[in-house]
Amino acid sequence: MKSALINREAVYTLRLGDDEVCLNDWLGKTIQIHYGGKINCIVCGKEIRKTYGQGFCYQCFTSSPEADECILRPDRCLAHLGVARDMSWAEDHCLQPHIVYLAVSGGLKVGVTRLSQVPYRWIDQGAARAIKICQVPNRHIAGVIESFLMPHFGDKTNWKKMVTNESLPDIDLKNSKHKATSLLPDELKRYVLEQDDEVFEIRYPVQTYPKTPVQLNLDKESFVEGTLTGIRGQYIFFNNQKILNVRRFSGYSTKIHLA
Repeated sequence: MKSALINREAVYTLRLGDDEVCLNDWLGKTIQIHYGGKINCIVCGKEIRKTYGQGFCYQCFTSSPEADECILRPDRCLAHLGVARDMSWAEDHCLQPHIVYLAVSGGLKVGVTRLSQVPYRWIDQGAARAIKICQVPNRHIAGVIESFLMPHFGDKTNWKKMVTNESLPDIDLKNSKHKATSLLPDELKRYVLEQDDEVFEIRYPVQTYPKTPVQLNLDKESFVEGTLTGIRGQYIFFNNQKILNVRRFSGYSTKIHLA
């Protein structure tokens, strides 16, 4: 599921065969999802019985740069030292300008992403608001800054609060950024974006948020039917309180129909 931003609203597209469809246009319509039991690795395409790390076969999970340790732990990225599973890939993804940011989704969190992925990473996490803290030359430095801030802001999205749109205490992102800046050692403060305090806001195509969400598991429920009531982050909402984490089932071969 891909995303774009038009007039500050998230727009989602899904590839079906050779075509891409706009999921926003499906709001209010009944959707059927059929999972036929076939899974293919998202990297090598090999048919597999189970996935590792959201869509990989075991071999690709242990060798592919897309599944390297620094994806989850940017501070452990060694590409700046010439060490990576694939240096060509690392040059395009790790040795590029990165942003350290604060975002509000299911709460306030700190995160990192490539500069070129702003604001798509925020949409991917279902963030309603975000603000940039620092811009750095590579993933490792971004991860080091994040590690200083994690004990104070956390780095995980509370998916349940995000998909229910739970009311959160008023969070002043500009003040939170200034607090984050004050927590950094002097050698890292030079990366702070002092002149950029824009609070970026994102709206999501949601008619109704679920109150008591139940996550669907395609391994146990191969046929899903319901009226599409919303999309936020990587979750799609149905009228029966059920939600589907699309990314969790990367590599699963499914057929999707409008009923």
